Amino acid sequence: MRAEIIKAVRTCMPIAVGVVPLGLAFGVLMVQTGFDWWWTPIFSIVIYAGSMEFLAISMVTGGVTPAVAAVTGFMVNFRHIFYGLTFPRDEISSRLGRAYSTYALTDESYAVLSAFPRNSRPSGVFVFSVQLYCQVLWVGSGIIGAVAGQAIPPSVKGLEFALVALFIVLAIDSFQNNKDYSLPLSAAALGILASFLFPGQLLMVALSAYFVLLVVRYFSPRIDNALILRREPTCQAE
Repeated sequence: MRAEIIKAVRTCMPIAVGVVPLGLAFGVLMVQTGFDWWWTPIFSIVIYAGSMEFLAISMVTGGVTPAVAAVTGFMVNFRHIFYGLTFPRDEISSRLGRAYSTYALTDESYAVLSAFPRNSRPSGVFVFSVQLYCQVLWVGSGIIGAVAGQAIPPSVKGLEFALVALFIVLAIDSFQNNKDYSLPLSAAALGILASFLFPGQLLMVALSAYFVLLVVRYFSPRIDNALILRREPTCQAE
């Protein structure tokens, strides 16, 4: 058991390089927005979804209705539904552990556990340790950022760009795995269209429209094949 925990921590060390700076930025942004520092761990434990936590700051301070918040949260995190189809949650023996595993499913923990070879399965202790370690990294770095952020002058701006940077990195990584230019182009077109037609609800409308487009493409291979746009490899003359 101890060996599996150590193995999980070592496996997750590269994740800390990305999680800790983003958690620090989230903590600083919380206190600079006007929240007390102790709200940071509350957000990180109750919500525990990095991108959604950043969005929650603007939604809470902007007076967004519960319905809009619920739809936005679903659209931002609906990918977790597909994560759950292959996530090795059943390797955890205890019912309470499996419940925590469902709650603590994140992009980072899924990436670590999905990298296992097809012919092997991680142990339940390893799965649980990976998820717990990822949350400790996120919550801990957020608290440090919030406490340290109280000493940062309010004149320091730009930390809210951490959310934009997060989405840019995720989009680039996703595109590298599937270089279909129709996906970012359609997302950009829907975003621009929503900004003109529904400027007050841009994010929710654009995400909803893109979600519908992905569902249509998934259930209709003919439409999907018609929309695929890939760059043809260039042939070098000998």
